Amino acid sequence: MSLHPSYLTPMQEMAREAGALLMSHFGKVAIEYKGDVDIVTVADRAAEELIVGRIRRQWPSHDLVGEEGSRTETGSDFRWYVDPLDGTTNFAHGFPVFCVSLGLAHKSERIAGVVYDPTRDEMFAAEKGSGAQLNGRPIHVSKTARLTDALVATGFPSRNRHKNPNIHFYHQITLRSHGVRRAGSAALDLCSIACGRYDAYWEFNLNAWDTSAGILIVQEAGGRVTNYQGGLCKVEDRDVLATNGLLHEEMMREFKAIMEGRVEGLPMPAEYFKK
Repeated sequence: MSLHPSYLTPMQEMAREAGALLMSHFGKVAIEYKGDVDIVTVADRAAEELIVGRIRRQWPSHDLVGEEGSRTETGSDFRWYVDPLDGTTNFAHGFPVFCVSLGLAHKSERIAGVVYDPTRDEMFAAEKGSGAQLNGRPIHVSKTARLTDALVATGFPSRNRHKNPNIHFYHQITLRSHGVRRAGSAALDLCSIACGRYDAYWEFNLNAWDTSAGILIVQEAGGRVTNYQGGLCKVEDRDVLATNGLLHEEMMREFKAIMEGRVEGLPMPAEYFKK
């Protein structure tokens, strides 16, 4: 049982409100850019303002960080991770795969998370030690035990994909699995592991607001989440490997083979893993 008061009800309320706001803008937004490559829309900003305002009113002493730049630093043991629109590129192009993701950590340990998909009205939720749910029903990871039978997911950055090593992993895991999907929302990919739609997922160079909620949901659904080396996936870690648990060791062996250059086709740029 959780040692903290339940945060799930207010988190789900915030996610639903933000999801309704996103849907009111869906199909009507203009694309802007933050920096050189990352898309942002008026919907991202409005949804973050809604969520951050609610958190600051209800838990004014808590720290928070939001994808669109919101930040509160009070020295609190509690820290919120807010992604008001995970899947912005999809949203901006009218492709209905996106979500709201809210995670809460206490002393750098994930304790609560919700991911809401407003296009399907699917609310994924978990509190540490209490299991994971989809629309109030318990969920569990799949029982697929061989990579060759597995449906796997991954993701890529919006731009400069040629500089990201994941294209090499994508090529090799595609050859070794039943298939690899790239839907464009890390939070929803993780939730799809939790409810058994996917069997494994990996991605590099993520941010805590992308993964904080989804990782906890996978773990509470019986899955396993590590970094690509197999170590503990800390809140701020940027590389994630999530599986149903049964596939984890096989995925780790395949990653090792790919990093060592034992591949078919594309050569692997080993310098990425020397950082």
